[in-house]
This record gives sequence, structure tokens and C-alpha cells, in this order.
Amino acid sequence: MNPPADPAETGVPAEATGGPEFWELRLYIAGQSPRSVAAFANLKRICEEHLAGRYTIEVIDLMKQPQLAAGDQIVAVPTLVRTLPQPLRRVVGDLSNTERALVGLQLRPVTKKGPPS
Repeated sequence: MNPPADPAETGVPAEATGGPEFWELRLYIAGQSPRSVAAFANLKRICEEHLAGRYTIEVIDLMKQPQLAAGDQIVAVPTLVRTLPQPLRRVVGDLSNTERALVGLQLRPVTKKGPPS
């Protein structure tokens, strides 16, 4: 049995072949506030559970670099921005609601709750 083709060799994107996508995430925080610390801890947990080995997290402290808020149109902190895969997505808050965070990042589809069967 032949090993699966490497997407880099075939020129076909990994997502088109069913392979893993790489995620680039940017977390905007305001210093070491309890919400900022919680957001980072929750993000790490979510990434390890759902994206193990396929993500990077860039943390931007707006207390140290406030000018960077304009680039991603940040109006509240903490805010998580998914830059890859496209399209860009934003999730505001400390990411303590895991289900909401997964749906916001499009790691899990929205499920409609209907009446019990």
C-alpha cells in the first residue's frame, strides 16, 4: 500500500484531500486581567483537544501595543481572531463557553435544538 500523497508535492491543498488544515490564531488581551488569563487557558485547551499539532497562537497585549487593535478591528478584549484558514473569524470573550467558541471558530457546525423526540 502506498502512503498518501503529500499535498506539498501534489499542489493540492490539504483540506481538498481530507488532510488537516493549519490554523493561525491571534488572541488580543489587555494585560494579565482574569479574563485575559482565562481566555488564553481556554484557547490552549480547545486547541489541544481539537487542533493538536495544527495551530499557532499569537498573543497581542493591547496594554503594550494598543496600535495593533486597528488592524483586526478590535473593539473589545479578549478577542480571538482566526486568520487561517480563511475566512477570517472573530470570537469575543474569555472562551469559557466551549461550544460557542467551537461554533464561532467553525470547528463545529451550528446545531439547531428542536423538540425532544
